[in-house]
Amino acid sequence: MGQFADIRPYNDEEVASVLTGLIADDELIAAVASLKLGAWHKPLSWLIYPLIRWVLSRQLRGITTVEDFQHVVKGYMDGMIEKTTTGFTVSGLDALDPAKPYLFMSNHRDITMDPAFVTYALYHNNHDTARIAIGDNLLTKPYVSDLMRLNKSFIVKRSAKGPRQILAAYKMLSSYIRHSIEEDNNPIWIAQREGRAKDGNDRTEPAIIKMLAMSQKKQSESLSDYINQLHIVPVSISYELDPCDGAKAKELYETAAYGEYKKDEHEDVESIAKGIAGNKGNVHVSFGTPLEGDFANADAVAEAIDRQVVGNYVLHTSNFFAYKLLHGHYPDGVHSSDGQAFSELALAAGETAFKQRIDSLPTEHREFALGIYANTIDRKQQFSA
Repeated sequence: MGQFADIRPYNDEEVASVLTGLIADDELIAAVASLKLGAWHKPLSWLIYPLIRWVLSRQLRGITTVEDFQHVVKGYMDGMIEKTTTGFTVSGLDALDPAKPYLFMSNHRDITMDPAFVTYALYHNNHDTARIAIGDNLLTKPYVSDLMRLNKSFIVKRSAKGPRQILAAYKMLSSYIRHSIEEDNNPIWIAQREGRAKDGNDRTEPAIIKMLAMSQKKQSESLSDYINQLHIVPVSISYELDPCDGAKAKELYETAAYGEYKKDEHEDVESIAKGIAGNKGNVHVSFGTPLEGDFANADAVAEAIDRQVVGNYVLHTSNFFAYKLLHGHYPDGVHSSDGQAFSELALAAGETAFKQRIDSLPTEHREFALGIYANTIDRKQQFSA
């Protein structure tokens, strides 16, 4: 694993020393204090910081393996799901072999919650948890990098500059993913695109497939052979409510109106915080079936993934509310993805609250916010046509 030292997750032998370093990290302690107590604590930091350090030491006592650390994370996930969702459901996972390492490729709506919900579903269904791809643009502090790598994250070097550096970074990433699947027998999670689908249109970027194919042994493997042995499982994650819908709508509007959007320095951190703490309503994770077949090129692989991601996406009432507010009527065949019909009378009962949510946004942002929810229905109609 020496060749992957810069990007791989931490292993069991490294856990104790990394945790010791984290507890001693003043920036982490300050971040925990701000998260839990707000800015008012700062005059009393001399008292509060040692107390937080003591509490963390108690919570992490006896944690010596990655699995131990993920048990701790699971406790935080339990609390988050209880506070910020109406319900969390999973489908399709019972048809997958827990002993087989899959490459889970999901749509991308939330920076941290997408892989968190996939991992949580795997954890509770006796599957090994996945190693998670995370861009180094999100690892702005050493303690953030340490926490993510303790939780089985591996680093995508998006900060690489120049063609040679970028090519080398993607080749290493591709090699690591293949190594994880074939040698370590450990599943992988990766998003179907770089950056979130802020407009609600879930599409696989062929560039992601081309990156994976960099590890194809072209003299002995066809693209189809390699894709088939990666065991790619498309995954659809659907949120009834998007805590970041207002921020996404603002970005979409400014891009459309002015041709660009300038992101604030700490905007990704704010999006992460909103995604974790905000109300998500019902959340569903739908696991598809492993990709098999003949694929002419990366575009064909991307289309096969899209067909499952869009087809298996479980619709919520919010999708229909948004569609009606945009088009003046519900779409033909009003039903959820599990085939259960939504009655229009039942829909009407919840439409007012959703409309109030949209009306709270600036007028010029509202159409874009509605698209975040309604575009999924349009995508489903495209694939069923």
